[in-house]
Amino acid sequence: MSLQSVPSEETPVSRRSSVAASAGVGVFAAAIGYLLTYLLVASQAREAAGDTVAEWKAVAWFFYEAHLVDIEVSGQIGSFAGMSTLDLIAQSDAAGAPLLYVVPPLVLLAAGAVLAVRWNVTDLGYAVVAGAPVAIGYAVVMGLGAVATESTTETSALGIEASSSIAPALLPAIVLGGVLYPLVFATAGAAIAAVVTTR
Repeated sequence: MSLQSVPSEETPVSRRSSVAASAGVGVFAAAIGYLLTYLLVASQAREAAGDTVAEWKAVAWFFYEAHLVDIEVSGQIGSFAGMSTLDLIAQSDAAGAPLLYVVPPLVLLAAGAVLAVRWNVTDLGYAVVAGAPVAIGYAVVMGLGAVATESTTETSALGIEASSSIAPALLPAIVLGGVLYPLVFATAGAAIAAVVTTR
């Protein structure tokens, strides 16, 4: 079964290669989304990171928040522990910060549309087949990124140990940011492109 109706001289795209290509586009879409986030809030991320957190991690936290994923802050002093969440975008005074919420949907819409146009998809069923596997690559990046961007600090004074950790919530990062966002938006982008190309 092919993803496209093709002239006889062209070879159809196989299902396996289309899934692999879509997953690769998912990885690329996540990278583009991160870079756009960096352009919009780099100075704000530097400020939020301070001296203890790498700037690229702080930018990633903004990127995760743009997917509605909580950034969790947990701390422990001796036997007392607590947890809260950061709201970096709402607290940001950067002019481009509110635009972060539209970055992931727009990037994923474009990714789905590119796949549909590249494979000459004109059927909505094949648009789903083209767009949905974007979630594979996107979920891998979002899951690995949630682990990689964790920042932990530990101190000890007068025999009392204290530690704190800041990281995106792992399960929402994978399920909400990595799977649901691309399933909805990349598939919608492929469907829109399929409808537009048939007119």
